[in-house]
Amino acid sequence: MDNYTNITACIVLYNENINDLENAVHSFLNISNFTKHLFLVDNSPQQNLPLELKNHPDITYVFNNKNLGFAKAQNLVLDKIKDSKYHLVLNPDVTFKPNIIQQLIETLKNKTNVAVITPKIQFPNGKHQYNVRKYPTFFDLIIRKLNIFKSRIHEQEYRNKDLNQPFYPEAIHGAFMLFKSEDFISLNGFDERYFLYMEDIDICKKIDLLEKKKYYDPSVQITHVLQKESSKKIKLFLWHLSSAFKYFVKW
Repeated sequence: MDNYTNITACIVLYNENINDLENAVHSFLNISNFTKHLFLVDNSPQQNLPLELKNHPDITYVFNNKNLGFAKAQNLVLDKIKDSKYHLVLNPDVTFKPNIIQQLIETLKNKTNVAVITPKIQFPNGKHQYNVRKYPTFFDLIIRKLNIFKSRIHEQEYRNKDLNQPFYPEAIHGAFMLFKSEDFISLNGFDERYFLYMEDIDICKKIDLLEKKKYYDPSVQITHVLQKESSKKIKLFLWHLSSAFKYFVKW
């Protein structure tokens, strides 16, 4: 990576579906009009990444040989993105048209008070995925897990707003967060006390402390497969519970 990199991105891996990952990687690598570099940080127990990705000149592959958690793995690139103007935190199951990056960057350029931007996110079937949220209370997390009090859940997801119009939400989902690199560095990335879950909400709280904003731009759409595992696997559920406890103790 040279000193003229305009945009960097980081995807954290853990036993990913290779087809989904390749689609995400190619979405980023097909961006034009920018010098770009992608970091693939692998928390998997074994290396399964195709050689064409490991050896790609625009990709740096980091194999951790253990699971560091999402936040710590994302933060491994903090000292490597100082020459980039924009930094994308990206999930391995997201796809998008390359031209959307330029649209989002133009918006970021024009909004000096915004640290991070996110687009409208859809499922592969085209259904809206509610990726902007209000800050949760502990009660909100419980009712979401139990799938009760739907009206309260919908309120937390801003469903009472016209989500085809841009606005400044309290929190955005970590599947696609396009930061101004200087702000991501100023935030010191994600709080590494979270192993998995809640780190995206936490960093939005930290953005508030910078007196900056988050921006939702629905004129741009991306696709997120969204493997919903947290409620199905006890280990993931316990990680979610642990992160929620840390979040509410902190904030």
